[in-house]
Amino acid sequence: MTIRGVIIRNGDVYAPQHLGHADVTVVGGQVFSLQPDAWRELAGVKGFEFEQIDAAGGMVFPGLVDIHCHFGGAGGEGGPVYRTPPLQLSDLTTAGITTAIGLLGTDGCGRSLRELLLKARALDEEGVSTWIYTGSYQLPGPTLTGDVTSDLLLIDKVLGLKVAFSDHRASQSSVERLREYAAQSRVGGILAGKSGIVMVHIGEGEDRLEPLLRAARTSDIPLTQFVPTHLNRSRRVLEQAVRYVKSGGRVDVTSGVSERCFFPGAVKPSRAVVELLNAGVPIEHVTMSSDGNGVMTHIDERTGETQPLMAPVASLFVEFCDMIREGLPPETASRVTSANSADALRLGHGKGRLVVGGDADVIVLTPGLELKAVIARGKTLVNDGAVVKGLFER
Repeated sequence: MTIRGVIIRNGDVYAPQHLGHADVTVVGGQVFSLQPDAWRELAGVKGFEFEQIDAAGGMVFPGLVDIHCHFGGAGGEGGPVYRTPPLQLSDLTTAGITTAIGLLGTDGCGRSLRELLLKARALDEEGVSTWIYTGSYQLPGPTLTGDVTSDLLLIDKVLGLKVAFSDHRASQSSVERLREYAAQSRVGGILAGKSGIVMVHIGEGEDRLEPLLRAARTSDIPLTQFVPTHLNRSRRVLEQAVRYVKSGGRVDVTSGVSERCFFPGAVKPSRAVVELLNAGVPIEHVTMSSDGNGVMTHIDERTGETQPLMAPVASLFVEFCDMIREGLPPETASRVTSANSADALRLGHGKGRLVVGGDADVIVLTPGLELKAVIARGKTLVNDGAVVKGLFER
């Protein structure tokens, strides 16, 4: 029997804690060792074959965990032509993403949770790890089984609930209804051994984060049950986010919402994280996701024409590197894009970390912070420009 492994050598390893120069030895899809030269004891074992990746003085991190990604397709608010197609395997891996959580957006009618679920299963078969949220912008929104609690209990891939507030495209639901559905997600999570997190799209409405604060104040649901996202969409939303997280909540910055991605008025995501931390926000309550493949409309002030604004999934890797360039320790940047996200959703399997016995989800960066290699569940999917494609990719 042939035993295959991957050896990553000559890299500065962050797990996300800094381990220094070590070898990452991968066997059977899991991290076998994080010690220098540990792979040598396997080299003489009959039937053991290994691929060697030379990090060449670069850095080695856990794969990125994207907790808000429209990998099943999104959009449509500008009409059918605005509907984005599903993402392909290499869209994720070339962005360093080895784990992604899919969800619906504005369209909870034309888009299907069944399609999203099957897309998640397909991406799993191709090599990455995926889960999904039930629901959509609407409240009540679509479910797979008829109610939120049952979705979490009966469908392995469902981790929590997606809703939207403080946005003209949301269903303008009451705080009472938010409490009701957050309770369903929480109970479903308890029964299924999952997080039951409520991922909340936050728009530019005047209430912003206040509905979540009121829901927690007027119920027994902890504020950490909610993960409000897009909080760098404007300066005023980010300022409220500081107060919100100091009240005990979590905050999610969106890498795909920035002026670089043609979102006017947005705070650069890497800068938003720096500002949150400088304001005293606990690092463990800060995450970053891409909103990748999501699209919204924007009216050009000069021409009056409607234009699409699409969040690129690759932005998560870009902003991860930019956090390091802005002076954040690499360990901190990795926590924001990997470990904290995995912890918030209680993913298990060592997700978001490099830990012996955990899933071997690894990214290797060059000294210039370019993506050199991506390993997902022990399989090399990107290496020095060579990219493994999904079944139907051209």
